[in-house]
Amino acid sequence: MRLPDSFLDDLRNRLSLSAVVGRKVVWDMKKTNQAKGDWWAPCPFHQEKTASFHVDDRKGFYYCFGCQAKGNLFGFVQETENVGFMEAVEILAAEAGMEMPAKDPRAAEKADLRTRLAEVTEAAAKWFRMQLAAGAGSDARRYLDGRGLSAKTQDRFEIGFAPTEADGLIKALEGKGIPWDLIEGAGLGVAEDDGRRRDRFINRIIFPIRDARSRCIGFGGRAMNPNSPAKYLNSPETALFDKGANLYNLGPARTAAGQGQPFLVAEGYMDVIALHQAGFEAAVAPLGTAVTERQLQLMWRVTPEPLIALDGDAAGQRAGLRVADLALPLIEAGQSLRFAVLPEGQDPDDLIRVEGRAAMQAVIDGAQPMLALLWAREIEGKSFDSPERRAALDRDLLAVISRIKDTRLRKHYAEDVKRRRAELFGLPLDAPMAPTAPGAPDRSARPWVPASEFRARRHAPPPASTSARSSALASGAAPDLVLEQVILAGLVLHPDLIETFADRLEALGWSGPHGSLAAALLRMPPGIDSDMVQDRLDPETLETLLAQSHVRISPVRRGAEQARLCVEDAVTRLAARRGADRERREAMEDFDDGADEALTWRLAEAARRHDAAQRARTTDDATGEDAAGMSDYLQGLLDTEVWKKTKKK
Repeated sequence: MRLPDSFLDDLRNRLSLSAVVGRKVVWDMKKTNQAKGDWWAPCPFHQEKTASFHVDDRKGFYYCFGCQAKGNLFGFVQETENVGFMEAVEILAAEAGMEMPAKDPRAAEKADLRTRLAEVTEAAAKWFRMQLAAGAGSDARRYLDGRGLSAKTQDRFEIGFAPTEADGLIKALEGKGIPWDLIEGAGLGVAEDDGRRRDRFINRIIFPIRDARSRCIGFGGRAMNPNSPAKYLNSPETALFDKGANLYNLGPARTAAGQGQPFLVAEGYMDVIALHQAGFEAAVAPLGTAVTERQLQLMWRVTPEPLIALDGDAAGQRAGLRVADLALPLIEAGQSLRFAVLPEGQDPDDLIRVEGRAAMQAVIDGAQPMLALLWAREIEGKSFDSPERRAALDRDLLAVISRIKDTRLRKHYAEDVKRRRAELFGLPLDAPMAPTAPGAPDRSARPWVPASEFRARRHAPPPASTSARSSALASGAAPDLVLEQVILAGLVLHPDLIETFADRLEALGWSGPHGSLAAALLRMPPGIDSDMVQDRLDPETLETLLAQSHVRISPVRRGAEQARLCVEDAVTRLAARRGADRERREAMEDFDDGADEALTWRLAEAARRHDAAQRARTTDDATGEDAAGMSDYLQGLLDTEVWKKTKKK
């Protein structure tokens, strides 16, 4: 089976070589230059202590200076997994979330079609170049000279011209023996309803579009006629050209970025060309459409923080916000965007021609993080002179932050938003963001009580109702439930801990009565306070949880640091217990095959883990007398078997 080139290209675009290799090696971060895609590690193919194994992420190749092993993404998987090419592709496709192409007897024919279409577009690019140099291109040459594009720049970008003749290109290509179906398939010819055939590009300056493999896959055309209904016209989607999966000037820009130049994303072809001529050679542009998720992934393959150059008008600002909204769920630690906002009414081409390279460099140096753009959208032109308007701002900001999937990054965004909000309203930095949940009680209508009395009420154990005492949550059937209840109570009373433990909590798995409560807590937005958390939870479930005797005397009801230490210890114990249970279950499943040394080892391992679970103490940052006290408290709960039902009187 022959795989389509487009499928393999998409697979390369979705998976970086460094990410795949990183599963097999430990990177030497002193020698590695991550920003340039330059990675070093001890070679996985031979024994060594020094980092002689080099991965060039931008070119997609690896090479060992010790054993001379070399290859690409697919070759690395073949060598390390001892599989053939097709199996390597299947492994990578599964990792990238892509389905393997169905076995198609016409696959080879389709691949051949793309090759033939690329030959047609190359022939067209040469013809357009010839027309620019001919007499028909005189007006186009004057226009390009007026825009300040040197002959060297025009040659570098292979700029051409489509004359006013309606079918000049069609005649030229057919004269070379190229059939109409390929001309139409390459997006260069259009069949009219009356049967006539005409060129797609007429009286336009032509910009050839090349993919990362330097193939000419399509064209962009700028109208010479100012009254043309479309100032810019691009090739249509073809078997060769996918607008949303490519960027103009990607290949050369990737090389320039690898040499240390800032990676810029401009709006159009002329911006990229003007930037390049001014010395900003790592510039790209989308292809006549809004930036897509696939294009973002292409950018992040080049650099962890692409710089989006926004035109200084309302349309430019809107375009920037669309990109930010698209990127928000995709960003993570070390992978984001920055935005360079140009002066009002100017694009990069205008700025460079009028004020020179230094002005553009100043814009780049003043680039802002993505949050600055999103914050400006929420506050500019708005008044916050009432509680309702301030609450609406809190609601909108929390909605923005909640779209970030990376929990650690979401926490940092929340902290930055709280700082900006405090500055805007002149509030203390720790003032909580407090949008009211639908149906929540109005806390402002409650009678005032002294702070000391409020604290006493807050930490006093709530009375347990009859329904609470008899519920599944209270009845308990195992020590795991006790640990889970302590953890959940800690999160309810100290919501800041949700972000701290989110990754570990998601991986734990929860007992039946606790699953929905844990899921609800993990969905809480950053910055929320305990009162808001309690407003959003089911009252009976919450009452049941906080009424447990071991919860009422738990350290999670004390200060934030004591609660953190207690939750830390409970999470550690619970994870150890679950690991011991898994070892036991897996060992018992092997009894059908008979006892052997491996089974004996697994049972011993289960016993070891069980012992660790029983006597677990936190060893990371929860050290000292306080941590020991928390650990002793939890161990005391398990030793006294509080989970067992007492005899009914």
